[in-house]
Amino acid sequence: MEDLKNLSAEAVMAPFVGRDTLTNRELFQQLALQLDIPEAALDARAPVGKAGKAYNLFERKVRWHQQTLKHLGVLERVERGTWRLSGDAKKELTPAPRRAVLLAFSTDLGCALWANAEDVFSGLGEQITLAFTSPPYPLAKQRAYGNTDQASYIDWLLPILEPIVAHLRPGGSVVLNLGNDIFEPGSPARSLYLERLTLALHDRLGLHLMERFVWHNPTKPPGPVQWASIRRVHHNTAYEHVLWFTNDPALVVADNRRCLREHTDKHRRFMEAGGVQQYARYAGGAYTVREGSFSAPTEGAIARNVLSIPHRDPDQQPARDYAAAHGLPAHPALMPSRLAEHFVRFLSDMGDLIVDPFGGWATTGRGAELHGRRWLVTERCREYLMAAAQRFRGAPGFHAAFAANGGANGCY
Repeated sequence: MEDLKNLSAEAVMAPFVGRDTLTNRELFQQLALQLDIPEAALDARAPVGKAGKAYNLFERKVRWHQQTLKHLGVLERVERGTWRLSGDAKKELTPAPRRAVLLAFSTDLGCALWANAEDVFSGLGEQITLAFTSPPYPLAKQRAYGNTDQASYIDWLLPILEPIVAHLRPGGSVVLNLGNDIFEPGSPARSLYLERLTLALHDRLGLHLMERFVWHNPTKPPGPVQWASIRRVHHNTAYEHVLWFTNDPALVVADNRRCLREHTDKHRRFMEAGGVQQYARYAGGAYTVREGSFSAPTEGAIARNVLSIPHRDPDQQPARDYAAAHGLPAHPALMPSRLAEHFVRFLSDMGDLIVDPFGGWATTGRGAELHGRRWLVTERCREYLMAAAQRFRGAPGFHAAFAANGGANGCY
């Protein structure tokens, strides 16, 4: 029936989020309000199956989705006619079941999916211009959201990236924010996993390294504690790596005019004064400037490959406040919006598709949304998506399939 077209698995799951249990009657009532289903559709009966027995179509479809979610490990039956979410959504992370792909939230430009990336990108039906992501680092200590060790890191990550690379347009890019503080076990010697990963991306996926950017984080906490503060054999680190790859350097979609830096007042005065005042040669003639050089006004300065951006991000605050208010776990990895926005502008045009297989706070999607790019984000932990959705409230076409308070007010 047309009136039941929006009655999806995501819609059936939504009222349970943030509640202990729901009876079928309560669920039916919430769905009727949530989806604005007319009373006639709620009571409609029709013959089903070979026997032609008449069933309530609304209740039958709800129960069908309940059984699907039960099979996926999302719902569990408490007793006859009473259900609840599997796991405590306010205290634990709920990983997406394998082969399950559910909408978390969307806007007119993109969507975030509660899913494992492996179950999404192989079936994508269009070309990707940019994949910007920060995969879980190969840390020695396991994080709640899941990460792997150095020994298996490449063999874990490449199968996730492979279908994304297969869908890249000619000249499309893959940009990876990767951790620097990864060490050989029990040693202050740094791991060579970045070098091994770079070679593997080239040799196994056919990607070409375009640049090794440095993300300088001036507010990064002191560390590595063991080697800098306790053993005193290292300096405190203040940067992470951002590696840029493309499948075709000759056709690469990139334009540094899209991410120019504003001229300083000093440089503006320098241009207005006529630029260089006299001819000069430097470094044995390798670098020459002539009178009047740098006097022509330009729209801005070309950005350097060291990007100095604090990790604290005011744009994340609505999501963090929401997580705190609803007792949801906050994602521990902080990537500032300005970092994602830089590469979104640099490596894509308006309307291009940007993806992130490790969504987290949905920072890549947020950067794409702000700059008129289409986007697709996947995240395996449901609670992170509940909070991330708050960053998109007010975006054209915003809709959240589930939220921490559940019920009719939990779907926007």
